[in-house]
Amino acid sequence: MSDLNSEFTTLKLSETDDRLWVRLHRPDVRNAIDQAMVDELHAICAYLEKNPKILIIAGTPAEAPSEANPKGRKGIFASGADIAQLRERRRDDALAGINSGIFDRIAKLPMPVIAALDGFALGGGAELAYAADFRIGTPELRMGNPETNLGIMAAAGATWRLKELVGEPLAKEILLAGKVLTGEQCLAANLVTELHPGTELDAAADALADRIGAQDPLAVRITKSVFHTPREVHPVIDTLAQGMLFESQAKFDRMQAFLDRKKK
Repeated sequence: MSDLNSEFTTLKLSETDDRLWVRLHRPDVRNAIDQAMVDELHAICAYLEKNPKILIIAGTPAEAPSEANPKGRKGIFASGADIAQLRERRRDDALAGINSGIFDRIAKLPMPVIAALDGFALGGGAELAYAADFRIGTPELRMGNPETNLGIMAAAGATWRLKELVGEPLAKEILLAGKVLTGEQCLAANLVTELHPGTELDAAADALADRIGAQDPLAVRITKSVFHTPREVHPVIDTLAQGMLFESQAKFDRMQAFLDRKKK
């Protein structure tokens, strides 16, 4: 990604052999998602579609108090879409599906996506998180969709992803009554699966990525793909996918290693 990294203005990247960290970086506007960020996220997706890796999406990290900064710094994921840009958008802009298109592309990436959430994850920021395969957060997390208060709707996945994630009653509270969930409420609703102090969130995201990375990458890719197929194609799709994996060298190697360990 080094050739792209120097060109990015709204994202900060860090890459290893099996994962790519993407940190939203528009701190002056609480990481509001604008067109430039959308364009750069599309470039990230194009790279990961060709070079499948675990994607970790985060925002501005929390910092513990120090001599240089006695108050520390609160973390923030994304406060939503850029309202100044949203205000100027018209019908044709909505029909273009600017945010829904990039979030759908992120959801369909070959390898799992982890959203590490701290502070505000509102509006488009929440919808970006809903598109991830895993969401972990902090007690300071505040997640919701206040779009109807601005005279619009959450049109980048919340109206269907959120119902699948937390159920219809809570989804309607969030989407129709403006309920904003705390980190603890997100955990209770299974909207996030882990809570960690802000200063430990990055390490927790890496630990989750380590667990994913310990699996066979091809098996993970195929399982994610099959998981998201419509019900009517099961069990045929499962059988075909398993047939492919039964022929992989990793299957033979990993099973032999398991059998060898049992003999000891």
